[in-house]
Amino acid sequence: MAKEKTLEDLFYDTLKDIYFAERQILRALPKMARAAQSQELKAGFEKHREETEGHVERLQQVFEIIGKRAQGKTCEAIQGIIAEGEEIIEDFKGTAAIDAGLISSAQAVEHYEIARYGTLKTWAQTLGFKEAVTLLDQTLQEEGKTDQLLTKLATTAANQKASRAA
Repeated sequence: MAKEKTLEDLFYDTLKDIYFAERQILRALPKMARAAQSQELKAGFEKHREETEGHVERLQQVFEIIGKRAQGKTCEAIQGIIAEGEEIIEDFKGTAAIDAGLISSAQAVEHYEIARYGTLKTWAQTLGFKEAVTLLDQTLQEEGKTDQLLTKLATTAANQKASRAA
């Protein structure tokens, strides 16, 4: 009979998922920065790439805390979100709407990450992984700030620019 899966197993499985996702995001952010027209959006993507490197490092620390090897597990959700972003780059490159499209793609990524980190933080609390809670919360807060910045860029510039061109 198969061993019954536990919350700790689910925590580890989800940790592998977000670890894979963060590493894919690291590869996507430079492409997004190159495609952005606004210097502020380019800079935001570049800054978030640096933050994402820190997210990966924190995840590696969480793996250590739970005594498991840091490894990724294919995350089809993030692959789909990134693929949609690549389609936007291809379809809207050089248009007034590119930045609005890039922001929408980036927010889809952020919302996925916020959901994952929020869940992992809650599970870490339940499982008594106090150090992991702190690390996961730090990343969760950064992801929320990035989402807020993207909303500000969308509402103060990108959406208007795309609308005026129509």
